[in-house]
Order: sequence, then C-alpha cells, then structure tokens
Amino acid sequence: MTTENTTTEAIEIQSFVSSANMLNDWLGHRRLTRRVIEAFPDDKLFTYSIGGMRPFSEMMKEIIDISGPGIQGIVTDNWENTGGFNQHIISAEDRTKEGLLRLWDEGTEQIKTFWPQISEERFQQRVLAFGQYEGQVFSTILYFIDNEIHHRAQGTVYLRSLGIEPPAFWNRD
Repeated sequence: MTTENTTTEAIEIQSFVSSANMLNDWLGHRRLTRRVIEAFPDDKLFTYSIGGMRPFSEMMKEIIDISGPGIQGIVTDNWENTGGFNQHIISAEDRTKEGLLRLWDEGTEQIKTFWPQISEERFQQRVLAFGQYEGQVFSTILYFIDNEIHHRAQGTVYLRSLGIEPPAFWNRD
C-alpha cells in the first residue's frame, strides 16, 4: 500500500505487526483484565473507589461498551446501537461479578468474530468511531487497547489498596 506524504512523494506503508499478532496481543490483555475482575471481592467490585474515581465495574463496563462494539463498527461501518462512550449502565441482572464477566466474555467473542473481517487496507482507512472520534482504524483499535490497560491499572491500584495482590501485569496467558 502506498500513500503520499506532505511533499507528495509516494511512500510505502508496511505493517510492523500482523493482524493476527495484534489480535493475539489484545486477547492476552483481555485475559489479564478478566483476572483482575475476578480478583475483586464481590462486595467491592461495584462500590469501591479511591479519590473520586469510578468503581472498577463502571470502568469495565466502559471497556465492554467500546471494544467488541467498536470492532463490529469498524467492520460494518454501522455505529448505531454499538455502545460507545455514552453512559455505561449495568443492568440489575448483570450487577454481579458473574454478570460482568459474562458481558466481558461476550465482548471478547464479538472481537474474535469480527476481527478476521478487517482487511489489511482497512487498518489504514479513516473511521468515525461511534459517530464521534475520527482516526485511522489501527489507531482507533490501539485506543481501545490503551483504554483497557489504563483502566486495568486503576483496578490494580484498587486491589492493592484492599490488600489484595493483583495478577501479575506481565502474565497475559
């Protein structure tokens, strides 16, 4: 694939990582984040916070609302009813650790289902994610991953403040 730079010279764009490797890396992050959710005591997952930050369950609902639906939106270019960055409401029936983990697993399956439909060319194209955030597909996906890592780190701080050893950040098996 080629593109033009600001001096109108054609430059070739080469991927530094394969699509499959990028997906596998993200799925490793998702496995680790799932273990952080699992480590929370049931009575703290939906209520505990530090310094005015949201409870960890609300942070995870944000990730659930943007990751799987985001990949679906990238593939279909249809962003209606895909979740996004609006209010992250957890229904009464999902307001348990098991319910949150079920939503997490459904989001992971959504990623795994739609990811193979992203062509190499699509990674370079521009997208208006959730009708609000413009960027190239690859940078939008990297944002989804970075946001998950950011919130997982907050959850790690919460766990440490509760006297709970969090899962090792480097173990994404």
